[in-house]
Amino acid sequence: MADASASPEMLDPTGRVVMLSGASRGIGLAIARRLHAQGYTLSLGVRNPDAAVFAAFDPARTLVQRFDAEQAETAAQWVDATVARFGRIDALINNAGILRPLDLRSGDESVLDEMWAVNVKAPFRLIRLALPHLEKGGHGRIINVASTDGKRYRDTVSVAYAMTKHAVMALTHAAKFAGWEKGVRVTALCPGAVDTDLVASVPGVTPSANRIAPETIAETVAFLLRLPNTASVAELVLNTRLESWI
Repeated sequence: MADASASPEMLDPTGRVVMLSGASRGIGLAIARRLHAQGYTLSLGVRNPDAAVFAAFDPARTLVQRFDAEQAETAAQWVDATVARFGRIDALINNAGILRPLDLRSGDESVLDEMWAVNVKAPFRLIRLALPHLEKGGHGRIINVASTDGKRYRDTVSVAYAMTKHAVMALTHAAKFAGWEKGVRVTALCPGAVDTDLVASVPGVTPSANRIAPETIAETVAFLLRLPNTASVAELVLNTRLESWI
């Protein structure tokens, strides 16, 4: 493969190892299927490693590893297992996330603790662990699945969810600075309502027919992963509704 730091051409997926959290359903599963079809080697972090949804994936270039965002030790175990199996890490996609209702008048503070652990601390931990490996190849990639709720606040959205997604934006820019000189490029992907179970019960959510399809997110991720080092996309917003600035 040509040196990606010098070449203006799109990166070749062949042989590139991608770690993807929350891969067993919704956005994560759509991303996994798209990247598998493109020829990437995948390390899929899931709570249930026996998930039958991966039966059609090529076992020679697929690792399904237990990863629980609330259990810190599983992050290191997943990274170690990926390197032991494939010898490298070229991209990390932090997709696993949860949404729980909480506002300033009602709800238990433990909800914030839970979302902070899954939506913020887990990506922070994985980036720390994966960054040395991402730097080795000169064209490492990190994609953090954030949200339009990380770009502004709407009073129909859980304040805890919005707080965590704003934190993901800060984490994204910190990672961009940390890995820049060694070719790591980092993107916060900020979709509006995606047609998954995560948003189905959210008050005032965009009707299903107008939500983004998970496959659209997957195609966007595939595009971002192939961009050369000379085309850094720090934030990418995909909105489902008309708003004044996002």
